[in-house]
Amino acid sequence: MRLPPTPRVLFLRELVGEVLRVAPLGRVIVAVDGRGVERFADALAEVFEEAGNDTFRASITDFHRPRADRTRLGPETPESYYRHSYDYRTLRRVLLDPFRLAGSTGFQLAAFDEVRDVPVESRWLTAGPDAVLIIDGEFLLRPELRDRWDASVLVVSAPEDPVYEADARPREHSDLLVDNSDPAHPIRA
Repeated sequence: MRLPPTPRVLFLRELVGEVLRVAPLGRVIVAVDGRGVERFADALAEVFEEAGNDTFRASITDFHRPRADRTRLGPETPESYYRHSYDYRTLRRVLLDPFRLAGSTGFQLAAFDEVRDVPVESRWLTAGPDAVLIIDGEFLLRPELRDRWDASVLVVSAPEDPVYEADARPREHSDLLVDNSDPAHPIRA
């Protein structure tokens, strides 16, 4: 299916082209970092699919830690939210590492339902050798995750999270900076 050539689609096609030039073969993992970037990541996935790629979508929000774990040392603060909100070990174990292995290795796109505060019973999925995984959410360019991505897009917003900025310096470590303040006309930041 060919998407209509809107300014947004044309911009996303350029991004997809850049990612595929860097990682033309094998499985590709793209991080879309920022708050409220789900729609941008969904649109990027549509353009990858338009280009003929088997594409999967995940969100870091589906890898939260249980509320009791996050607040065991007291109420959530910006610092504790940054440090303890997400279960990166499970993210790597059930999604990133198995996805990277290719072949018939299964992976899961979600592990925890934050709203219900319970683990998710996910289906194990498999994909072809040249599949694309797009994962969205905040804090994806933190030091312990940076090397997991073939490409990273930082959707800049104001204000940035000061704890994240100080610890991770995401602007310095992203491959592509995008200003999506006008979703119909995203531009390079």
